[in-house]
Amino acid sequence: MPVGIVRRDAATAEFFDGTARGDLLIRRCDRCGGWAAPQTRTCPHCASPELSWTPAAGTGTVVTWSVVHTKGLPPVTVGIVELDEGPWMQVQLTGDLPEDLSDLRVRVAFERPEGGEAVPVFTPASTRQ
Repeated sequence: MPVGIVRRDAATAEFFDGTARGDLLIRRCDRCGGWAAPQTRTCPHCASPELSWTPAAGTGTVVTWSVVHTKGLPPVTVGIVELDEGPWMQVQLTGDLPEDLSDLRVRVAFERPEGGEAVPVFTPASTRQ
C-alpha cells in the first residue's frame, strides 16, 4: 500500500528537496558532529541548535515494527529503523518482507504519491527496487 500524501512546510522544505532528488537527509550537529533524526531541532548530544542537513547512507536495521490493520484497506507495516549513522526513524516498511523483521537490514527507497512529496520508506536491503 502506498504511503499517504505528505505536504512540505517551511521546517520540512529542505528535507523534501532531498527526497525529491532521492537523498535521505538527516541532521548533523555543527558543534559536536553528532547525528540526529530529521525532525530534531536541537542536537541530542550537546543540545546545540546549530544543525545542518546531511545526506545519510540510507541503510539501517529494524528495531521494532507493527502491522496496522484498517477495515477495508490492506495491512501496512510500520517500524522504527536505526540508521547506520545512529538516529532512529519511524517509517513504513515495504517490499518483500519476511515474517520476522527482527534485526532486518533495510535500505531507503522513495514513494511519490501523486499530489504529495517523495516520502522515504524502507525495504529489505537484499531486495532491489
